[in-house]
Amino acid sequence: MSTQSIKQQSDDHIMPSYSRNELVLAQGKGATVKDLDGKEYIDFGSGIGVNSLGFCDEKWLAAVTAQAGLLQHCSNLYYSVPQSLLAQKLSELTGYEKAFFANSGAEANECAIKLARKYSFDKYGGTRNKIITLKNSFHGRTVTTITATGQEAFHNYFFPFTPGFVYADPEDISDLKAKLDEDVCAVMFEFIQGEGGVVPLDVDYVEELFALCGERDILTIADEVQSGIGRTGTVLASELFGVKPDITTVAKGLGGGLPIGACLAGEELAQVLSSGMHGSTFGGNPVACAGALAVLDRLGNEAFLYEVTHKGDILAEALEDLDGIAAVTGAGLMLGAELETAQAKDIAAAALKEGLIVLTAKDKLRFLPPLVITEEELKKGIAILTKVLKGE
Repeated sequence: MSTQSIKQQSDDHIMPSYSRNELVLAQGKGATVKDLDGKEYIDFGSGIGVNSLGFCDEKWLAAVTAQAGLLQHCSNLYYSVPQSLLAQKLSELTGYEKAFFANSGAEANECAIKLARKYSFDKYGGTRNKIITLKNSFHGRTVTTITATGQEAFHNYFFPFTPGFVYADPEDISDLKAKLDEDVCAVMFEFIQGEGGVVPLDVDYVEELFALCGERDILTIADEVQSGIGRTGTVLASELFGVKPDITTVAKGLGGGLPIGACLAGEELAQVLSSGMHGSTFGGNPVACAGALAVLDRLGNEAFLYEVTHKGDILAEALEDLDGIAAVTGAGLMLGAELETAQAKDIAAAALKEGLIVLTAKDKLRFLPPLVITEEELKKGIAILTKVLKGE
C-alpha cells in the first residue's frame, strides 16, 4: 500500500482527533526508523518518550514474543508470573512498597487521585478531598486528569469537569502556601513539566513544597509519566531533587513500546485501596509486563543510566551551541530548546523532511530520544537540525 492510500484509509475510518504528519512509519531498529517508502529517519522522539529501548530491541523483543507464546492475557482475577516479577522489580528499583498496574499515564494518575482521596477519607473524613496541581502541568486526557491539568486551554467542551482541583503557581511558593487549606488532601506535580515546555521545577520550590505538605499530612503525588524510567539519567527524576513523594506514577517508557502504567505507593498507602475499590481489565497484562521487565533489567545497570546522562550532556551542549537556539532546559534525555525567532512547529516540520523526528512542547522543540541512542545517531540528528536552523 502507498503512503497516500494509508493516509486516505485512516482519514476515512479514524476520528480526526490528531494532527498527523504526512508520514507512514513502517519499521525501525534502535533510534533509526524507515517510512513506507524506505526513507530513514533519526528518531529524537521515541513515540513521545515510549520507545525507551528504541525500535525492536532484541532482548525486549525476545521477552515479549516468548510471553505472547505462553499467555497473552489472564485478567486480574488471577495471578501471573510477569506481573509479580515486575511489581517486585519496581519495588527494588524505586523503593516503593506496592504498585497498581494500568494501561497508560492517565490511568496511573487516576489511581493516584483515588488513592489520595481514599487515604484522606479514611483518616479525616469526606470533606478533605481537594488536590492542588500546578499551572502549566499536564496529567492526562480523561475527564478527571484533564481537570487536574493546570492549563486553561484544556478546560473546555467536556463539561462538567471533575470538581476538587485547585491550581497553584509553580514559580511562587507563597501561592501554594495560601491554597493549602484544611480541605486539601494532596499536591500533584511534575518535577519536569513535559507537555508544558520541558520546564523543571526549582529545587528550592520542591524542598519547600515537601516541607509544607509534611507539616500538614498532605500527600505528595509525582507524575513521572514522562520523566521516569531512566529518562533523566536516574530511575526516577525525584532522585535529582533529593525527595521521595508519597505516590509516584510512571508509564510511557516503562513498557518499551507496549501500553502500561503504574501507580507506586509507599508503605503508609500500600493497603488503602482494598478489593473492589479500583481495577483494570487489561492492567498488568502479561505481555506488557514482560516488555517492562526487559526495560527495567536494563535500568538496573548503573552504567546504562550513566550513559543516558552522558548522552544527554552531549545533546544539551550541542543544542546550546546551535545558532537559533536561545536556551536549553530539562535533564538527561528529556530536553527542551527555546528558539530565538523561528516557530518550533516549523522547525520540526522542516527537520522531518530532512530525516529527523523531533517533537514540540508549547513554543519549544522537545527531545526525547530512545535511551539507547548511539552517539553516532545523536551526531547525525544534530547535523540535520543544524542544517534546518540555518535554513539550508
